[in-house]
Amino acid sequence: MFKGSLPALVTPFANGQLDLETLKKLVDWHADQGSHGLVPVGTTGESPTLTHAEHDLVVETVVAQAAGRFPVIAGAGSNNTAETVRLVEAAKTAGADAALVVTPYYNKPTQAGLVAHFTAAADVGLPIIIYNIPGRSSVDMSVATMAELAQHPMIIGVKDATGDLARVPQQRLSCGKDFVQLSGEDATAMGFNAHGGVGCISVTANVAPKLCAQMQEATLNGDYAQALEITDTLMPLHIAIFKEPGLIGAKYGMSKLGLCTDDVRLPHVGLTDGTKALIDDAMKFAGLID
Repeated sequence: MFKGSLPALVTPFANGQLDLETLKKLVDWHADQGSHGLVPVGTTGESPTLTHAEHDLVVETVVAQAAGRFPVIAGAGSNNTAETVRLVEAAKTAGADAALVVTPYYNKPTQAGLVAHFTAAADVGLPIIIYNIPGRSSVDMSVATMAELAQHPMIIGVKDATGDLARVPQQRLSCGKDFVQLSGEDATAMGFNAHGGVGCISVTANVAPKLCAQMQEATLNGDYAQALEITDTLMPLHIAIFKEPGLIGAKYGMSKLGLCTDDVRLPHVGLTDGTKALIDDAMKFAGLID
């Protein structure tokens, strides 16, 4: 169920408030563009600046609008285990197909702490995808710990944002071939799949969903020549979007397409003119704008 291009969906705002009508339109647009699923209220969805009520409402809205057309993996991570469990329970109640749970940030738990945290989340009864992003959370889940967690029937995969492609075959050998490995890094998504991954939870796919979906489909079909050609087309956009925090770049690119505003919540601020120009050029290079 979980494979291909899975956009890490932005949360649109209007005058600082949730713009649910635009959110619904984005869900429909991604369905039309060929996205293979959606991941609302991750960090790209600005979950750190949403209230709990807003977080739950975004998940409910996306699940309802998706209406079974593709899977929805709800962001449900926190550095507080009790809060994580509540978020997973809310995602389950909303009808999400899985929850994305990040390794707890800032408090830097031990590997034993990670096992306890993710086991508590998985015991809710909704499929869990581990989000391993040591660059943001300051804790790296070891392959051995992931293999231990993979024995839980509800812990089904990982969003790997380590940037280490050698992890993919290591996790494949340790966690099993059916353990779903999704890239958390756009620029290496093709190589990730070549090493045994099956998809990408993508920031760039907010701006170029069709191209990202086509690249993923090419890799899953074993057509790496086509995947390389699409990757070359997308690479300037990957680089430009992440010149500053990726969610800001994604929202700016989407605003150029008339999909939503580029409004973000503090502490994020709008892009510099230089980064805007880079994104404009990259979107032109990819044929997204004239």
